[in-house]
Amino acid sequence: MSQKKIPAVFMRGGTSKALVFNRADLPDDQDQWASVFLAAMGSPDPYGRQLDGMGGGQSSLSKVCVISKSAREDADVDYTFAQVSVLGEAVDYSGNCGNMSSAVGPYAYEEGLVSGPANGECLVRIHNTNSGKIIHSTFRVSNGQACVRGEVTLTGLASKRSPVVLSFIDPANTLGRGLLTQARARHELQTLRGETVSVSLVDSAIPSVFVLAESLGLEGTIMPDQLETDQSSLAELEYIREQASILMGIAETVEQARAIIAIPKLCIVSQPESYQALNGQQINAADVDLVVRMISAGQPHRAAPITVSLAVASAAAVAGTLVNEVAQGAPNLQRLRLGTPSGVIEVGAKIEACAHSAIPRIHAAEIVRTQRRLMEGLVCIPSTSDDNNG
Repeated sequence: MSQKKIPAVFMRGGTSKALVFNRADLPDDQDQWASVFLAAMGSPDPYGRQLDGMGGGQSSLSKVCVISKSAREDADVDYTFAQVSVLGEAVDYSGNCGNMSSAVGPYAYEEGLVSGPANGECLVRIHNTNSGKIIHSTFRVSNGQACVRGEVTLTGLASKRSPVVLSFIDPANTLGRGLLTQARARHELQTLRGETVSVSLVDSAIPSVFVLAESLGLEGTIMPDQLETDQSSLAELEYIREQASILMGIAETVEQARAIIAIPKLCIVSQPESYQALNGQQINAADVDLVVRMISAGQPHRAAPITVSLAVASAAAVAGTLVNEVAQGAPNLQRLRLGTPSGVIEVGAKIEACAHSAIPRIHAAEIVRTQRRLMEGLVCIPSTSDDNNG
């Protein structure tokens, strides 16, 4: 069997990794991309390891980014994100990846898709095609390359790297239905046990479902490995996510909601509490404003998806949401410290009061990430038909 070779770059963005393609190197017909991405990542893999591809067996390591020059006046490049299922055949374009957004600007700069200074600070305006939103990426460059060495240490990453400041402009309303579903701060959803649970449905950076850990009988500081073995709780969380998907207008049926794995994301929130992070670091309750545990593509996340973290910051600014309630003890609701399994991250939201609504406008949501180009070359895609010469 022969293999097709496609130019690609393998990059880390924040606490995720992805194959990054120039759109010009992919088929013109986007319907043909899924088979390429699945083969490149090594999916579907019932063993959950993606050994026959570039994926790493986790949702945060099974991602693809596609970059091209943008025709928009307010953007320099277009960026399409694809979440590739580890176990199944789903390739989901319904949501963005905030972590990989930090790699887009440096990639575009180094690939010559944008112009910028040889030294100093570079700004790349990114149009995320998944959400229709604009992201401003600001990073340092030296001798025509994006800087790597720096002073920023990310939660979940051992090395200090150069900062990438991401500003998600007007991040709310990616679905076209407002910041809050039905303009309500809370909804009641059914559980598998036939009970009801309060949730907040917030669409900012990415559609997200927020639920209190205690309402599901979970410890807020539960770690990913523990939650991964709790199949009953995972099934309950997925059931809630599917109902939220329908209520938010993402899917019409449970079957459709189950197939759309990228959105809505689900985030479990709880009051500040001390716990030990995955690296053994002791996280003190006084150092966090709220504890979060997130589910991404059906798997407990080992850190926190950036888009969901930005949704947390947005939700905290809206009175009546579960996040706002839990974060009331925070010294600054517009600059939150989130306790994740890998440690503490900070997110911020700039808000504006609305004269005709109690729901504020989220002007921008911001976070600092880092990135690094790990490998560049050709990714090999097995032919779909036998080749006697292969």
